[in-house]
Amino acid sequence: MTLKARVTEDMKAAMRAREAARLSTIRLLLAAMKQKEVDERVELTDADVVGIIDKMIKQRRESITQFEAGGRPELAAAERAEIEILQGYMPQRLTESEIDALIDAAIAGAGVSGMAAMGKVMSALKPQLAGRADMGEVSARVKLRLGP
Repeated sequence: MTLKARVTEDMKAAMRAREAARLSTIRLLLAAMKQKEVDERVELTDADVVGIIDKMIKQRRESITQFEAGGRPELAAAERAEIEILQGYMPQRLTESEIDALIDAAIAGAGVSGMAAMGKVMSALKPQLAGRADMGEVSARVKLRLGP
């Protein structure tokens, strides 16, 4: 079953169970997926859906920061609940050792050393790690390995 089909089935299940918060989050996800399909005139792959979910999670984390700064803990809690629902669709996170092994392989495959290889290494890693690791953290690790 594709990830898109799974999200659709989960929406139907949430409707039957009358889970309003879950249903609302899933509908937002489906709307974002449909918007991308219409804008780009493509059928979404699982990787595309994971990218959309990752973007939505990042948006919610930023919202949590803003709500907490503004003294709105109830809105921050609602965003956290949405993050939990969205993370249920993300692939299994990689361990630090698995990430390090992929970074080492990408550096070896880049053929160049130093910071000049940064773009090449990150472009090789992005499809492998999308949704499975924090790319900001991966970027910092790559910079440490490549040196000054």
